Amino acid sequence: MPTKTSDTSTPSSRPPHGRPARVLYAEDMADLREVMRLILQSEGYQIETVNDGAAALRCLRENLAGFDLLITDHHMPELNGLELVHQLRTTPYRGKIMVFSSELDPEVHREYHRLGVQVILPKPIRPSVLRKALEDLLPAALRGPA
Repeated sequence: MPTKTSDTSTPSSRPPHGRPARVLYAEDMADLREVMRLILQSEGYQIETVNDGAAALRCLRENLAGFDLLITDHHMPELNGLELVHQLRTTPYRGKIMVFSSELDPEVHREYHRLGVQVILPKPIRPSVLRKALEDLLPAALRGPA
């Protein structure tokens, strides 16, 4: 389970100026969660991790304004990435969404785009590609000192 943070801000697509972007990462593989946590923290992001889509959905429903970006794996037990995004779209969540996958059927890829997912990256993910995607998604003011 992620560490809970209190946040009294209202949902928006851009967090307040001057604070690091908050990222929620849903991934069932513990080693990948840890690697991503280290990479994003070193880039100045605040990151929380969960081990499946159901945990991510609970976390987001409890604190819709608490995250600027959801990064989710596609293949996960309990609730996969597509099911997570489908359910998330029934909430007022306004943050960005990025999906990682080792393989995606073209129809699933189209469905992610139909649901408004901004970025889909193939695994394995190169750090330089991830950095570029994050720079494109989140304003520079939200990225901490690298």
